[in-house]
Amino acid sequence: MNAKMPSRASPDALAYCADSVRVADSDRFATLAFAPAERRPGLLALYAFNVEVAKSREMVSQQLIGSIRLQWWRDAITEIYEGTPRRHQVVEPLAEAVHRFDLDKDTFDALLEAREADMADDPPADLDALTAYARDTAGGLVRLALQVLGARDAPAMAAGEAVGTAWGLVGLIRAVPFHARMRRCAMPADLLAEAGLTAHDVVERGGSSALSGVVRRVAEAAEARLAAGRVLRRQVPRRALPALLCGALASGHLTQLRRAGWNPFDPRVASPLPSRAWRLLAASVSGRY
Repeated sequence: MNAKMPSRASPDALAYCADSVRVADSDRFATLAFAPAERRPGLLALYAFNVEVAKSREMVSQQLIGSIRLQWWRDAITEIYEGTPRRHQVVEPLAEAVHRFDLDKDTFDALLEAREADMADDPPADLDALTAYARDTAGGLVRLALQVLGARDAPAMAAGEAVGTAWGLVGLIRAVPFHARMRRCAMPADLLAEAGLTAHDVVERGGSSALSGVVRRVAEAAEARLAAGRVLRRQVPRRALPALLCGALASGHLTQLRRAGWNPFDPRVASPLPSRAWRLLAASVSGRY
């Protein structure tokens, strides 16, 4: 990398990132405790960046403004790699992470491009489109986290993409009620049609047995991605584990969803995982993400 090294991130910027992730992404925040201390600021910056990008749609009243916000982040990422990062509470520590750990710009670009789908009112066309979105957003974030942890080998990256994709799909299921309040639905249009539903039905009527059938199909796709990532477990170095612990949490959320009859509007689905800390500890000790 030819860019200049940025100055060290300020304590205030890191505190902002910590507060942001703690509030908006508490599951990922919990996994930071299992990362080496010297790598945590880099992970924290990545996760705070993800929070900022993920809330682009909900913070604006018009799709165009949301797209402008995403373009702001595209420009910010480009400037980081050019060695001229702009002053911002998240950009500052993110720039340090990018340069210290030589993070891959193409992964940032793909993540931001995929986030353009957040600006659309229409649901994804099919399960493949939804899975591709989860792969490039949540999966991309896990791949970047693996780079921060120094786990760039092919098995770790493949496991990270699979586990991250599963985490993204689980998050989209759990977000169905939130999206409905925003007059949106992210469940695949073809599965909705097969079930005799439209996105409008989900927004207006909420949970139903037909919707539960759609959600189960998406959940099964998430379970398949988790299984694909776990096949590689013995080839993945232990240093990769903090980025993959979201897999253990995804399993817990899928269990809650199953107990709720695959109804994303059931209050149990949105509830925090019981004994989350113990679940993460067990996964960390056993290496079973």
